[in-house]
Amino acid sequence: MADNSFLQSLKAKHAALDAKIAEEMKRPLPDETVISDLKRQKLKLKEEIESAEG
Repeated sequence: MADNSFLQSLKAKHAALDAKIAEEMKRPLPDETVISDLKRQKLKLKEEIESAEG
């Protein structure tokens, strides 16, 4: 199991990516490439969080 501060850091990054995705989707012409990239990063972080939680 990972240390708590590391896990909290990953969760904070995950939440920040979620906010960036929401922000991009609010634009009049959202950039689908940017959204896809952010979602890919978010998924990678989610997998890392799940792995760290054990």
